[in-house]
Amino acid sequence: MNFLKVILAVTFFAAAPSWAGDLTGPQNNAVRSAKQYLSMTGFSRNGLIHQLSSDAGEGFDVSDATIAVDSMNIDWNQQAVRSAKQYLNMMGFSCKGLIKQLSSSAGEKYTVDQATYGAKHADGC
Repeated sequence: MNFLKVILAVTFFAAAPSWAGDLTGPQNNAVRSAKQYLSMTGFSRNGLIHQLSSDAGEGFDVSDATIAVDSMNIDWNQQAVRSAKQYLNMMGFSCKGLIKQLSSSAGEKYTVDQATYGAKHADGC
C-alpha cells in the first residue's frame, strides 16, 4: 500500500506544472535576486518581497516580486530560525523580545507563528 502511495505522489508531482517555467523575464530575475538574498541571510516572505520591490532594494514591481517569491519552495519556519540565530549571535534577547523583533512590521515581518518557531528552535526560548 505504501508503494502505491509513493507511485501516486511521484506521478502527481511529475505531472504538476512547473510554475517557474511560466514566469516572465522580470519575475525570473526576481527569483535570481531572491536566491542571492536567501544565500546570505534569513528572510520572511513579506521581508523578501519588500527587499525585492523597494527602491532601496531591487526595485521590482511588487506583483513580480510576490509571484517570484511564491514560485519558490521556501521553508519560512527555517528562515525564521536562521534570522533568530543571527539576532542571538549579535546580542541577547528575551524570548518575548526575539519573537517581537522577528514578527514586527518594523523588524523581520515573520508571522507570529513563524517567529515563535524560529525563536524556540534557535534556543532563544
